[in-house]
Order: sequence, then structure tokens, then C-alpha cells
Amino acid sequence: MSDPAKTRRHAERVRELVASLVREIKDPRLGMVTVTDARITGDLREATVYYTVLGDPTEQAATQAALESAKGMLRTRVGHALGLRHSPSLAFVLDNVQDHAKEIDDLLAEARQRDQEVQRLAAGKQYAGDPDPYKSDDDEDDAPDTERVGAREDQG
Repeated sequence: MSDPAKTRRHAERVRELVASLVREIKDPRLGMVTVTDARITGDLREATVYYTVLGDPTEQAATQAALESAKGMLRTRVGHALGLRHSPSLAFVLDNVQDHAKEIDDLLAEARQRDQEVQRLAAGKQYAGDPDPYKSDDDEDDAPDTERVGAREDQG
């Protein structure tokens, strides 16, 4: 098991290397690829590369096939660049950042719409009950009892 900082550095290096090497792939199926992240196991033997592709699902599938066919070349070049005894095996995972961002935007829009509806319903309304429900009418209970304090001093 290696150091977590060393693992992070290797993962970042794998991400940078794969991003630069993808430009060298001459496969016509390869679309506009952006490498978003890479993670590597603690033993530095397996790396997962996350990427996005601009285009529809058919272009994404074609890009996945192109990356799978170039996996051997990428693994060799990454292994040599990292200088490890064993080149890490690469797995490519499509990162649907655009879909997640759209889903989050939709949820935020829905929340804004609900907030506006609540504000519309609350306009001109008043709270039920007294303005200060914790205020008591007995103010003398809050004042210190000077009679009792004086009585104790007389006894002592």
C-alpha cells in the first residue's frame, strides 16, 4: 500500500498523460474528448480515467470503442512516463458531467419556483398568536427578591 499523497500525485499525472496522449490517437471514431479525472488504486496497478465527450450517445459509444482499442498504447506510454515497475491497467468511464449539471440546474429552478410560491402565499400574512410568545406578564418574578436576601443576612 502506498502513501495517499503519492497515489494522488500519480493519479493526477495519469490524468495529464492520458489527456495529452488522446490527441495522438488517429482513430476516426474518437470524438472531442476531455479527461476530467483519474483515480488509481493504492497499489498503483489499476487506474480509472473519467472523460466526457461532446455529442450524442452514438458519438459517445464510438469514442468509448476508440479508447478501448487504444488502451494498450495508452497503458504502455503511461507506464513508461510514470516509471513504475508495472504499468497500471486503464479503465475508461464516461463522466456525464453535462447530464449532472442539467439535473442540478433543473432542481435549482424547481426550488426557486417553490420559494416564489411560498413568498406569494406569505405576502400580507401575520404570525398566529402574540408577537413575542415568550414574554411574561409577571415582571416582578424576574427582579431579584431583596426581602429574602436581607432576611438571610439578619439570621447569619
